[in-house]
Amino acid sequence: MTSAEVPAHVAIIMDGNGRWAESRGLPRSKGHEMGEKALFDVVEGALEKGIRYLSVYAFSTENWSRPEEEVDFLLGFNRKLLRQRRDDMNERGVRIRRIGRREPVPDEVLDEFTAAEEATANNTRMDLMVCFNYGGRAELEDAAARGSIPEHLYAPDLPDVDLLIRTSGEKRLSNFLLWQSAYAELYFTETLWPYFDRHALWAALEDYAARHRRFGSL
Repeated sequence: MTSAEVPAHVAIIMDGNGRWAESRGLPRSKGHEMGEKALFDVVEGALEKGIRYLSVYAFSTENWSRPEEEVDFLLGFNRKLLRQRRDDMNERGVRIRRIGRREPVPDEVLDEFTAAEEATANNTRMDLMVCFNYGGRAELEDAAARGSIPEHLYAPDLPDVDLLIRTSGEKRLSNFLLWQSAYAELYFTETLWPYFDRHALWAALEDYAARHRRFGSL
């Protein structure tokens, strides 16, 4: 794969943490813990291949409907990870950016995002877009309420998605980056997210490189 064949923007729906845990008789929280390790390895793999933007679906606007115990765990878990991983990301030249609605995310979680964003603000090797309390329809509603949609997206400088990956065998977008993924190449894999690593990412990149993108033309 040449550098010209590497997508600039890869988006990932990280699906399958709960099923991974349940298949082992473990609480779903264990699946989320393993999923974080997978994410860090994927970030390393993306950096190695020169991906400029990596967007990950960390918490959707629909996830609030999950059991309260799981929601509380996810909020606390993400808060802890931001504190633990921001130095790792900073050392690697990764800029952390959160996109999504603020309400009803607790202030202590938003504060950790702000600290991570500020600590990594000058990094240019890769932007890690953490889509947290994010929904594609919500983003479009919020943008339309402010005026022109492209100019008022949560991150208007973010380029369109080139490659969108979803793990665990599900084949739907689940309200993720709807505007940005209008011409994205879609890649679905049966692999549960905790098993997805840099090598699985590279396999998706090889598949992408073999495609011919026409954007509506011949």
